Amino acid sequence: MIEHHLDIPTADGAMNTFVVHPEEGGPHPVVLFYMDAPGKREELHDMARRLASASYVVLLPNLYYRRSRDYYLKERTEAQMAVMFEHMRSLNRATTRCDTRAMLAWVDAMPAADARRIGAVGYCMSGPFVVWAAADFPERLACIASIHGANMATDDADSPAAVAAALRCETYVACAQTDIWAPPEHVARLQASLEQAPGPHRIEWYPGTEHGFVFPQRAVYHREGAERHWERLHALFDRMLRRAQ
Repeated sequence: MIEHHLDIPTADGAMNTFVVHPEEGGPHPVVLFYMDAPGKREELHDMARRLASASYVVLLPNLYYRRSRDYYLKERTEAQMAVMFEHMRSLNRATTRCDTRAMLAWVDAMPAADARRIGAVGYCMSGPFVVWAAADFPERLACIASIHGANMATDDADSPAAVAAALRCETYVACAQTDIWAPPEHVARLQASLEQAPGPHRIEWYPGTEHGFVFPQRAVYHREGAERHWERLHALFDRMLRRAQ
């Protein structure tokens, strides 16, 4: 595997990004990996490597680059959680559009990447981000996955539960059984919107899981659920990216 730690230029600055892809056999389909709230860290690098090992170019950007190049949540103290939430609140549909546009331009110029075949996955905080990315770049993203996405149904005009009705790509949504950030009534609103969308969708509940269950370094890690999520991701990307020539 080839790994890069590099800066992708955006309209707002230099977005430090982890890029990983196979050494041979390219050009490979692309997966945009949108991080969760605790920030870009080695735990996510390992997840990006696992995706890339199935013959993808994976981009994992630090979405907090406007505020910090190296932030990640080291301890879940009240003070550190407050900083994390400040970082979270700095991101929205406009910043997602800016960052996604920059990543798309970068893979367009990357020899190892097949920029005709692009998917995206977002975890927790970034569940809405992949919906926004697909809505704003409908010609570029073939599929998206939101894994225990947070705040998927709010009263904002840009709420994923409103935006999702326009999605043309295939959408997969993985929901934890217990999740204060995505209670059943919010998921129901999202589902109602997706049912109006031109593209296909699947919403799947993961029994016995809590928010954050896919991350192996979390106390709530649920191995069975995490492995199911990997199975679903690989199936989605294989169907929509690898077989799409």
